[in-house]
Amino acid sequence: MTPVEQVEAALRAGYEHHVVVVTGAEPLRPEAVADLPDGALVLAADGGLDHALAAGLRPAGVVGDLDSITPAGLAWATEHATISRHDPAKDHTDTELALDMAADLNPARLTMLAGGGDRLDHTLAALGALARPSLTSVPRLEAWWGNQRIQALHGPGRTSFTDLAAGSTLSLVAIGGPCEGVTSTGVRWPLTAFTLDPLSGLGVSNEVVDETVTVSVTSGVLLVFVPTS
Repeated sequence: MTPVEQVEAALRAGYEHHVVVVTGAEPLRPEAVADLPDGALVLAADGGLDHALAAGLRPAGVVGDLDSITPAGLAWATEHATISRHDPAKDHTDTELALDMAADLNPARLTMLAGGGDRLDHTLAALGALARPSLTSVPRLEAWWGNQRIQALHGPGRTSFTDLAAGSTLSLVAIGGPCEGVTSTGVRWPLTAFTLDPLSGLGVSNEVVDETVTVSVTSGVLLVFVPTS
């Protein structure tokens, strides 16, 4: 069954149209996998397929130049998934290509799922991919990177949380350029219509103080690092 056919089947079954992109060079965290809802369509960026399979996920599509997938993983994908193979001399990372494929499926929710990795350049590029213009129309865009949970807001955007423990840490990081009109409530150091420069430390390590936390941004792409249980 192709990714499009799986989307149609999920919608007929009444599931929210949720697409997951598995990437990264490390095993997936069990709590991140457990957070995925039933009926989610899974795509894998290259070697992310092997980590998806090890976590019990069954991707419907695999995207990339396939230089890091194992022979066993490639054999599985050949039989069970749609493969979109790209030339290694490409202009985009495998993660970017997989996110673009996910966006083409018009999901109501898109999750980038990664166990992490030891290369800082790969981490920055993967998180930066959440700022891709193709993702602007996704109503709910989020990620798990290792044990960190992230929501991405493309301005104008707003999100709220009612499940964060008092005293826990919440961080705001602008990517892809400045974020204008950043406003946050329910934290010790709230912001009001603030301009947050990219990768600035000003929004890092705030403290949850209220039962409800809200974050909004007028323009730009803002990553909200959310505490996990």
